[in-house]
Amino acid sequence: MSIATLPMAEAPTIDYAATAFLIVCASLVLFMTVPGLALFYGGMSRAKSVLNMMMMSFGAFGVVGLIYVIYGYSMAFGSEDIGGIIANPFEKLGLAGTDGLVNPFGYEGYGNIPELIFVGFQLTFAVITVALISGAIADRVKFSTWMVFAGLWVTLAYFPMAHMVWGGGLLSAADGGLSAAIFGSTDGKADVVPIDFAGGTVVHINAGMAGLGLALLVGLRLGFGKGAMRPHNVPLTMIGAGLLGV
Repeated sequence: MSIATLPMAEAPTIDYAATAFLIVCASLVLFMTVPGLALFYGGMSRAKSVLNMMMMSFGAFGVVGLIYVIYGYSMAFGSEDIGGIIANPFEKLGLAGTDGLVNPFGYEGYGNIPELIFVGFQLTFAVITVALISGAIADRVKFSTWMVFAGLWVTLAYFPMAHMVWGGGLLSAADGGLSAAIFGSTDGKADVVPIDFAGGTVVHINAGMAGLGLALLVGLRLGFGKGAMRPHNVPLTMIGAGLLGV
């Protein structure tokens, strides 16, 4: 069959409703971190530590945002899988090749969106996951130390987990994942599909275990048990909790 006889393929078009919806979702997740989580944690800490506590959330947004753009997105959602643990961080280095359209979720009725919108959406989850850990080390870690930890942890823990669960790695429904190896697969998809409820594995379990490990490593606050360590401002915590709830 010659090329001339093939039907012309329709150019993909943007689903504006889906795009707008994802922008709103990304904005809400970011709103949970700054100022939501910053107020929530800041209000529960002592007065002398409130600025440090709140800046941990803001700092996480800054450092994770930069890392995600440089190599994080490629490491989590690139197409070149490496052992089911990570994707090639150099494939989409600096968001190269992300100027097209994608249909990342595949739900019926959910159309194409700009890939950069998907990048921004996933970025907000990386940010809040790192920021969640900071509550476990209130009053005990310098801001500069936290910033170094945030960059290392998101690289060594978050991006691999995001790839394994959401990016087609070992913990996903992909044909090469653990579920497919144990239960079998059909048409390139595991017969028993792992379900990550509300990001529970990538975000909450991941951050919770990191917070536990970090708290054990850092140890107790100076003066713990010798005097009152009252929250700085409970109304701030209430406002932060309300923003997180929204």
